[in-house]
Amino acid sequence: MPALRVGLTGGIGSGKSTVAALLADCGAVVIDADAIARQVTAPGGAAIALVAAQFGKHLITSEGAMDRVLMRQLAFSDPLVKQQLEAIVHPLVSAETARLAAQADTACLVFDVPLLVESGRWRQQLDQVLVVDCSEESQISRVMARNGWTREAVQQVMAAQASRSQRLASADICIYNDGPLSLAALAVEVRQLARRFGL
Repeated sequence: MPALRVGLTGGIGSGKSTVAALLADCGAVVIDADAIARQVTAPGGAAIALVAAQFGKHLITSEGAMDRVLMRQLAFSDPLVKQQLEAIVHPLVSAETARLAAQADTACLVFDVPLLVESGRWRQQLDQVLVVDCSEESQISRVMARNGWTREAVQQVMAAQASRSQRLASADICIYNDGPLSLAALAVEVRQLARRFGL
């Protein structure tokens, strides 16, 4: 029987990565699209030569990685740069995702995709979409505490992502990770979900 294919998404600071880790603890194979994107833009990564050719060598650090800070600034200020970068990175991420999925031995494959809703191409590849949701104020305060970013920097990232209502509209299942919900309570909720996923 083929593995259940679950897409996991949520806005920045929603707790998506925590839910992914809890599902992995339950036996799911988690394929992290962001981690693959970092891998292909790391020193020796498959995207490095293409990024240098498209945007210039000044976008590559002395260690040979893509300068993520500079690229983030460029991509946020120019939609064309964002499109050009995605045209390089997304096919490489898709190919590696497919390779990892093909070799996974599990009842449930979890595709951790921050921009699942925005991409428009993921839905048809999945059996279910799981959205981790919280209030926008919780997102902002968590990311400020975690990353040391300003409120404005977090809001800029949130503005570039799908809205909370768009994500919720795409959800087959939603975990509301906010307010008084403790990590222990979240873990109980995820374990119950994992059983539904055949884990």
